[in-house]
Amino acid sequence: MRLTLFDLDHTLLDGDSDQLWCEFLIDRGVLPREPFETLNRDMARDYAAGHVSAQAFCDFYISTLAGRSADEWQALRRGYIDGRVVPRITDAAMELVARHRDAGDLVLLTTATCRFLSELTAVHLGIAQLIATECETGPDGRFTGRSLGVLNMREGKVQRLHDWLSSQQLELTEVESTLYSDSINDLPLLGAVRHAVVVDPDVRLAAEAAARGWPVVSLR
Repeated sequence: MRLTLFDLDHTLLDGDSDQLWCEFLIDRGVLPREPFETLNRDMARDYAAGHVSAQAFCDFYISTLAGRSADEWQALRRGYIDGRVVPRITDAAMELVARHRDAGDLVLLTTATCRFLSELTAVHLGIAQLIATECETGPDGRFTGRSLGVLNMREGKVQRLHDWLSSQQLELTEVESTLYSDSINDLPLLGAVRHAVVVDPDVRLAAEAAARGWPVVSLR
């Protein structure tokens, strides 16, 4: 079996889903421009440098959902996906996913972005399997603003993949696995799969790719 994994942000998507969501909510007046514009910019900088904890990163963006249910967010989420996300997915990204899917690979999207914000992106990409950070909801069905379970980021991506494969009665050692990713934050998962492919990498991951002989491609 061939398992092909795709990171989302700055890999298939020319941008970051969480940062785009925050900008969208600011522009719609749902979040106040200050302090969220500054907080969003600082979080983007620290994430790119690998200086922010997975918990702090996920908590910040999931907190923007707090107080509303999925149904109450639905219209805004649809506007965000159509207006901010889809225009940033290139034809090259769509073609790469389709090529692996049409070849019979088991294709999976793995992202630190929460499931609520990434599941429609997976649908647009034609990817049926998604591993994402999960959001907690309260008894009233509204998001609490907190994450749930293991965060799908850094080492958590490796654990979540093993857990998912186990649910499919598979082991990572049993499959021909490939991961496409842009980020130094995905170094643990890139090292765990059989084939690592680096996409439009950040500076630190480009250096790792050169040292390890990983192929580098561009979808821009």
